[in-house]
Amino acid sequence: MFPISKAKAQVRAGFAQMLPSIAKHKIPKPAPTQSRAIPRSAAKGQNAVTPQFQFKSLRWRLLGSYLMVMVAIRVISNGVVYEFFAHSLYQQLNNRLLNLAQAAAHSLVAIKQDKDAVDQPAYRPLDGDGDLDIPWQNLSKPDQGVEWFGADKQRLAISGTLSPTFPLQEGFQTGEQGQIRTLTIPAYSYSQGQRQLEGYVRASESTESVEAVLTQLRWGSGVAGVLALGLIGVGGMWLTRQSMKPIEQSFQQLKQFTADASHELRSPLTAIKASVEVMQTHPERIHPADVEKLNAIASATSQMSRLVEDLLLLARTDATTAAPTREWTVIPLDELLEDVEERLEPNAEAQATTLKLELQKDIFVKGDASQLFRVFCNLLENALQYTPSGGTVTLSMSTDETWVVVSVEDTGIGIAPEHLPFIFDRLWRADKARTQRQEGSGLGLAIAQAIAQRHGGNITVRSELGVGSCFQVSLPIFS
Repeated sequence: MFPISKAKAQVRAGFAQMLPSIAKHKIPKPAPTQSRAIPRSAAKGQNAVTPQFQFKSLRWRLLGSYLMVMVAIRVISNGVVYEFFAHSLYQQLNNRLLNLAQAAAHSLVAIKQDKDAVDQPAYRPLDGDGDLDIPWQNLSKPDQGVEWFGADKQRLAISGTLSPTFPLQEGFQTGEQGQIRTLTIPAYSYSQGQRQLEGYVRASESTESVEAVLTQLRWGSGVAGVLALGLIGVGGMWLTRQSMKPIEQSFQQLKQFTADASHELRSPLTAIKASVEVMQTHPERIHPADVEKLNAIASATSQMSRLVEDLLLLARTDATTAAPTREWTVIPLDELLEDVEERLEPNAEAQATTLKLELQKDIFVKGDASQLFRVFCNLLENALQYTPSGGTVTLSMSTDETWVVVSVEDTGIGIAPEHLPFIFDRLWRADKARTQRQEGSGLGLAIAQAIAQRHGGNITVRSELGVGSCFQVSLPIFS
């Protein structure tokens, strides 16, 4: 075995000098910049949004749900109260009509004998039958009316100010477009224990007073409802803010933990990687049985290092709301894409895949060249990875007014429709057919989407199983 104690001591000493500067490391806060709108074509297929937008959207959804529930409760309660009052008022009206009709029924026989008796001075002796004994000539109020009918339903006399025109019918009726409420009852005479129909009495009363009360109730309920809705809205906004604070604090703590953990893991991983590389530079001192073990350690360390770097990048992306545009440069997009194609051309040749370029000259974007290079490298590498031998991958450009769209289209295995909403989620992996890439971490597309959005753009995708996929990166053109 190769004596590595000296190498380890050197590595540890080197990192001991680096730790103070690493410990002081803080996530930079870039200067605020003006945000740029995402085009409609890009926003329509947007698969990922910033955490700040997600929390804001969640707050509005909670507020909307709260308002809908409270408005529904308010409307139902108002309806119940209104129906209760309306029923109560009309029940009182019905009782008045019943008392009036029963009192007027005593006068039917006298009116049948003398139709002009209704205009004579009021007089009625007590008969001791238990109902109202009042003069039938004064049976109605100004908004009431009484009519007497014979057994043949022909009107004999009328008293009062109301005279309904609709046909006679026993029981309660509402006519004249709901303005008059009537009650018709039969009147009988009794002789030697036999009941004989003498005719009918119809009592009428205007519903104007009842409807006036109900109109006031409706107006009052409407005004109170508007005021209540405003208060509910203000209270709902306060409640949603309060309810979201613990969630946002937990998310901030999780982001900080991810950033801290990723940063702290870099040092030991670098130490392990350096130790293994030092050992591999002296293969003659390594026991043959340990070669595969060292290779496995080196591979795992490299994969973990990439994962840590990706997590740290995403943590820095989440920690800022605006990109440091003062450090951006104007980039000729065709040259950048040619560099991407040159970088991955050997991969295409190795798996016998045709790589096509359809670029346009003099198209410029402003941003971080290394980050945009990473976006297109990731998309093109994925397209090559999931395209079988003999397939085709096309890297093309198109412009739409102030936007440029870079498309990476392949003839690969495609993505299932149920997986499309999740492909930009962090650490998400699809089915086994798309997880053949063992060194992947599941963060590539999430990082690409985050970079595109920080450059004022977006990534959309369309795919069909067995046909292929097309990823489109929309970026604002610099002019």
